[in-house]
Amino acid sequence: MTLTSRRSFLIAGSATAAAVLVPVAASGTATAAPKASGKTISVAAGETYELAATTQVGQLTIGTGGKIVAPSGYDISLTVDGVETGQLLTETGGTATLIQAGTYRGDVVLTVAESNDVTYQTLTFPFRQALYVGSDGVDSAKSVLSAVRGGKVTDAAARNVSITSTGECFNGVYVESGSYTLQGATISLTGNGRSDFAGYGAAVVGDGSSTKLVVDGARVSNKGVVRTTVIADNGANVLVKDSFLRARNGVLPSDYQATVETPYMESVPWMLGLDGNVRATNLIGKNSIATYLNSTVFSETWGALSVEGGSGLKLTSINSHVGNTGDYGYGTYAIGDATVRVLGSRFDVGSYATIIAGPAAVVHYGDSTRDAVAALNTELSLGLSNAELKSIPERNTVVNSGHFGYMFFGAGQLTLDGGTVINSERATFLNKGQQTTIKVDGSKGARLNPRDGIILQMIELDDPGPVPVNGKMMNVGVYTEPTTDPTKNSSFDVTAVHSNDGAATFSSIRLKGDFYNGMRNGKNMVLTFEGSGVEGVISATKAKHRVSSIDSSTFYELGIVTNTVQAAVNNGVVVQLNSGSTWTVTGTSYLTSLTLAADAAVKAPRGRTVKLTVDGTETAITAGSTYTGALTLTVA
Repeated sequence: MTLTSRRSFLIAGSATAAAVLVPVAASGTATAAPKASGKTISVAAGETYELAATTQVGQLTIGTGGKIVAPSGYDISLTVDGVETGQLLTETGGTATLIQAGTYRGDVVLTVAESNDVTYQTLTFPFRQALYVGSDGVDSAKSVLSAVRGGKVTDAAARNVSITSTGECFNGVYVESGSYTLQGATISLTGNGRSDFAGYGAAVVGDGSSTKLVVDGARVSNKGVVRTTVIADNGANVLVKDSFLRARNGVLPSDYQATVETPYMESVPWMLGLDGNVRATNLIGKNSIATYLNSTVFSETWGALSVEGGSGLKLTSINSHVGNTGDYGYGTYAIGDATVRVLGSRFDVGSYATIIAGPAAVVHYGDSTRDAVAALNTELSLGLSNAELKSIPERNTVVNSGHFGYMFFGAGQLTLDGGTVINSERATFLNKGQQTTIKVDGSKGARLNPRDGIILQMIELDDPGPVPVNGKMMNVGVYTEPTTDPTKNSSFDVTAVHSNDGAATFSSIRLKGDFYNGMRNGKNMVLTFEGSGVEGVISATKAKHRVSSIDSSTFYELGIVTNTVQAAVNNGVVVQLNSGSTWTVTGTSYLTSLTLAADAAVKAPRGRTVKLTVDGTETAITAGSTYTGALTLTVA
């Protein structure tokens, strides 16, 4: 397809003089044809008519219960004055849509397009999109071109086009197995989508391992349940640069029941300590890549840059502004073996910079140095020119979180380096009973600033999980606070380092804050300090939520606990002070192992003294020594 205007597309593929409608017989009885004189179509109440070809009229009237449908293998869409409208889902949890009864006036176009059916798990979604791009370029037979306004469209790029939808489940641009550039686009989708695991109702979708999609200078503003802005799926490589993406919550159907079953999920599982019903973006499938460069990406709640399922996924934010406009939400989500990198970006988030769901996620927050960006340009095949690379300023990453810095409810690796600054109202790291490898390198100025004074909080997983209801897994569980003390597990060694412990290493950094291990069941907190200073309490603790039970109405209480330091039961605290490290103990601390390098030190604040007892016996603290057992450090 060569350069063509939207108007010529419409004329080439439309029946403009008269509507082409085929009456559908009911129970073998013929029905009268609808009124279709010149520029008007009228469908009587209760009647169903099949529209054989794209049709343009001045007025469409559909009576109550009346339907206009497309032939088998095709789907129908309605635009009025260039805006897709009128189409709603026929049922909650369903996939089909129907043009609603009413009268539509103006430049009314009924587009009959070839079906673009997308299957996700047990469901097939009948995608309709303004612009469909395949391996050979734009496919007008699968596109609703009456919804593409202004600009220019070629097989290689769409420039300065506008797409607006007020109906449900209509997609803006869908690129499958092709290379395409979407430049200067304005997309506004208002009304509910249906699935951001399939991309049904998203503004922009890149699908397929041979897809390379560049979104440049776009402005996308969506409002509706799972009305996502950008999705990369099935190995697609999507680069979003110099763009603005915003997604706001919609209104869930009155009979919607919250579930973790992904074909039917339309709201965030509250067990993450979140609410909301739309993510700004999603990265799914196998080996898909999504990169956001010099862009602004915000969701209202839930999440901004999400990763869901699949394998080999790579999500990157470079010099971008990411976050949530509401009180709750995350910046990024890392699940499976996903690699998530945040360089030179600012995150203003409601709840967490990143949720690490594991079991093998790798997350890195650092600076957008020229070397780092150039390496990513090669690794991710971003296609940035030398001039573009030189124009990208070097920046550090800053996180401002209204709740926690990072939350682990699955295993994973997290690295913070460069000049990264993490400002959070609560603990920098919230570990809900997971194996972790946390590395913080402060040699270039990285800082951790938890307002509540807790750097690392370990607790048992307080996610009550879904509950089976009539064969479906529903989000109706309730977390109940334990009322008894944990029972000692004699086979678990609280003095040793295990492969599944919660481990963190801090290098060349000055830390002020506390570290608490509130686990009940066999997991140690293992802390290593390299050339670092730490001032605070490091201890086993009894962690207790502020309320005795938590359900969907009090989701925000998840993860929030008070600490009462006490001797370890099954929650050892192993501390290693390597060369050049100093721990200034500010309050009673219960450990199970303490190792000091020859030039390491444990001390009290100025004017006070620190005392160590090992299994109840007062013991001198000597550099170059290791102590194990029931260790208690007190300050007087």
